[in-house]
Amino acid sequence: MTARLKRWLGALDALEQRLAPVPLVRRCGRLTRATGLVMEASGLQLPLGAACRVVRHGGDDAAEVECEVVGFNGNRLFLMPLEDVEGIVPGAEVVAAGQEADHGKQLPLGQALLGRVLDSRARPLDGLPAPGALVRAPLITKPYNPLQRTPITEVLDVGVRAINGMLTIGRGQRIGMFAGSGVGKSVLLGMMARYTRADVIVVGLIGERGREVKDFIENILGSEGLAQSVVIAAPADVSPLLRMQGAAYVTRIAEDFRDRGQHVLLIMDSLTRYAMAQREIARAIGERRPPPKAIPRRCSRACRRWWSAPATASAAASPSPLFIPC
Repeated sequence: MTARLKRWLGALDALEQRLAPVPLVRRCGRLTRATGLVMEASGLQLPLGAACRVVRHGGDDAAEVECEVVGFNGNRLFLMPLEDVEGIVPGAEVVAAGQEADHGKQLPLGQALLGRVLDSRARPLDGLPAPGALVRAPLITKPYNPLQRTPITEVLDVGVRAINGMLTIGRGQRIGMFAGSGVGKSVLLGMMARYTRADVIVVGLIGERGREVKDFIENILGSEGLAQSVVIAAPADVSPLLRMQGAAYVTRIAEDFRDRGQHVLLIMDSLTRYAMAQREIARAIGERRPPPKAIPRRCSRACRRWWSAPATASAAASPSPLFIPC
């Protein structure tokens, strides 16, 4: 009898662990507006960055659009979808996405990611099964204590003699490469990914064209570089939220390998397109550029009569912008 009771208690503990991620209360709201990239919902209170789902016309589980809270105004939530919104009708049901609504997004991490090409939501892009034996962890972590950072005292060999000799990089240093399009930035990053003396290479392709992603993986990175790398691709044809999430995910993966005691090289191409994705989101939720301020002007240095002229582009281009005729 005691052995049977122990088996029952063990089964109950296992059932409790399986039911722990299931939310006890289903929090729902209604879609009230959809304009451009932003949708508005009411009747639901969620923090910024929380995940939710909008039910398409039809109501089955496969017809839900994943969204993220990007702002709010009073009792209205501003949502931005992560995928196609075709089939969404006015008054559609908006459901909070489980524990992610309270604890933030959690994505998989671990050694099984090596040699894989994934998207911003950790879904495989290389045609292979989803990686197993992974631990899910929050996407956003606390900032590192600056007093606990290790001083940069060792030289990092990136495998490029011009950089090693004239632009020497230290282990733990951050660098940026800025140049026009088509001059070889991606090729140089691929050389660093293949020849840098590091345990793990984490590559984030943010906002690149689809053909550029494939070309970088097959021709620039190569099979040797991919074997010790993790590639997160968020091309230009996905939502700006996914492009931002891809940059955060690739940084989180690099931090995880660093915490495991491995030397990591983090490469992101490009920060410019990451900033453009942030700008798209800001403009979509209503951010506007402030109007130009008026600049006081006068007709000559001897004249004491001042004019208030707007700071237009034509006035700024005039030969003497501080003086106008009386």
